Amino acid sequence: MAKLADSVQVNAIPSARKRALRRTNVIGWLFASPWAIGLLCFYAIPMLMSIYFSFTTYSILQPGEFVGMSNYIDLFHDPLFWKSIYNTIYFTVFFVPLSIFFGVALAMMLNMKVKGMAIFRTIFFLPTLVPQVALAVLWMWLLHPNFGLVNGMLANIGIDGPSWLGGESWSKPSLILMSLWGIGQAVVIYLAGLGDIPDEYYEAAQIDGANWFQKTRRVTLPLLTPVIFYNLVMGMIGAFQQFTLPYTLTKGQGTPANSMTFYVMYLYENGFRYFKMGYASAMAWILFIIVMALTGIIFITSKRWVHYQGK
Repeated sequence: MAKLADSVQVNAIPSARKRALRRTNVIGWLFASPWAIGLLCFYAIPMLMSIYFSFTTYSILQPGEFVGMSNYIDLFHDPLFWKSIYNTIYFTVFFVPLSIFFGVALAMMLNMKVKGMAIFRTIFFLPTLVPQVALAVLWMWLLHPNFGLVNGMLANIGIDGPSWLGGESWSKPSLILMSLWGIGQAVVIYLAGLGDIPDEYYEAAQIDGANWFQKTRRVTLPLLTPVIFYNLVMGMIGAFQQFTLPYTLTKGQGTPANSMTFYVMYLYENGFRYFKMGYASAMAWILFIIVMALTGIIFITSKRWVHYQGK
């Protein structure tokens, strides 16, 4: 009888543990359910629906008809589609390397052990807190051809300033300049990467007689490549999604001569101005393929230039 009681007691312990574990799982799912439901309703289902819509003439107000690959074929015959791709690639090719160069340079300067450096770090980070719409309005005033501050300063030294946002040749360089204004967030990430580099490496380089340039080239930059790699990927993705600044600067027109019509702007215009949701969905998936392909190339080539500590 005693053996039977002991057996029942032993079997009851795992059973109680299972009930407690099951209760913990249920509670965990309850806490995660708002996020999971939001992910399903606002990301997964719309993404799957957009795949179907890209093969139809869906226009929000009408269900549309299945047209197969017509939307994709029409895109490749659309001159403005290619213009938007050119503008986006132009911006990406120049902005991403410049943001990395100036971001690393600023981070190295802000990493110096100087009194009051926290104040300077705050000053360089503050522009990232300014909403992009407000930033666009500010730069429209600064770069105004007649009474803008920039052209006014150039006039004082005898230089006739260009029409920064009104000319096709200067519009995209001006946008790149404005976008560089907000690299403070990347600078913070670079600062974290610099702080993670052990001082022993610099001390060893100092013993070997290395100067500042050699330390930067042989120690700092190689050990900072994981952070550069991260900012390269995120910067490339963000550049391909450029929307708010050019849309605000041109009031959604993409002028002059469509030199400020970026890919996501044209996608938005087709989807929400002309209600060509099928056409816009096709554009969205082409953008997805382009970004995924470029991201894959960066990941594959990273094995050659990204160096991790201890490897």
